[in-house]
Amino acid sequence: MTLLLYDEIFLKHDTGAFHPENYKRLEHTLAHLKTTGLWDRLKVEKPRPATLEEIASVHGEDYINRVMLISQRGEGQLDPDTPVSYHSYKAALYAAGAPLTAIDAIMEGKATNAFCLVRPPGHHARPNHGMGFCLFNNVAIAAQYLLSRYNLKRVVIVDWDCHHGNGTQEIFYEEPRVLYLSLHRWPFYPGTGDKKETGIGKGEGFTINIPLSGNTSSEEYIRTFKEVMEGKVKDFRPEFIIISAGFDTYVDDPIAGLGLEPEDFRRLTEILLGVASSPEANKRVVSCLEGGYNLQALPLCIEQHLLGLLGSNPLPLDGGGQGEGD
Repeated sequence: MTLLLYDEIFLKHDTGAFHPENYKRLEHTLAHLKTTGLWDRLKVEKPRPATLEEIASVHGEDYINRVMLISQRGEGQLDPDTPVSYHSYKAALYAAGAPLTAIDAIMEGKATNAFCLVRPPGHHARPNHGMGFCLFNNVAIAAQYLLSRYNLKRVVIVDWDCHHGNGTQEIFYEEPRVLYLSLHRWPFYPGTGDKKETGIGKGEGFTINIPLSGNTSSEEYIRTFKEVMEGKVKDFRPEFIIISAGFDTYVDDPIAGLGLEPEDFRRLTEILLGVASSPEANKRVVSCLEGGYNLQALPLCIEQHLLGLLGSNPLPLDGGGQGEGD
């Protein structure tokens, strides 16, 4: 069963009418999923908010208080790209709580995998600094929750957003229990993600960066993704996989873009589920929305990703076969 986490509070995070990360991203997606009937195939639930202790597992208390105070004032900026409005702090708590709600459901056997239709996104949020539209690092909080609450030893974060998740990398750069994989456009915002960035100390080798040029084709991207998933990620023997699911790798994304078409996100999902079908992971996957700013294409990309999550026959490691719903 595939769980979808969503709450109307995510629409109230007001970034302004002309900001690319705005409420229309979710409105368009909701309308599309309901029109196609896909919404009825999912188990839709409201998330709980993350607790302050859970947020503080990866963010400093001074930073958390700063976000809260700016939100209480009604408006402000964490950086030139990252506005905060009256409802932003509450929305960010629920965005961080969504993957935690999903994790509990999966670990209790109530779902196989989940997609968190949330905003604000999170993978640029550093321990003490919000940036790149991100307030709290949703996937990092989720990974830390798996380490502390469920005592897992091998958690993978797969980041296929067009931008490098600098915040996620920084948080786990010395952590051998979390393998961070990012495929991203390079050179590009935020300027991190060189292939030489592989972790330090005990975390050496547990960060994998794959920089890609802006003209990378769909075929090349998928081939590269498949190779690293079936190689280093599979060898890590993940017990749980978290996806930073950015859809700004879509070929016509207005602020980013690589060479992917909507149907490619189903292919990526099926490849990932093939690795997640190992006895250790037991198909346990939580996906969190990050980027994706083409209002017409984002719902199509998310639809394909969800079809991949719903598929009863994940793509085998030899590359053959399809899930249901073709």
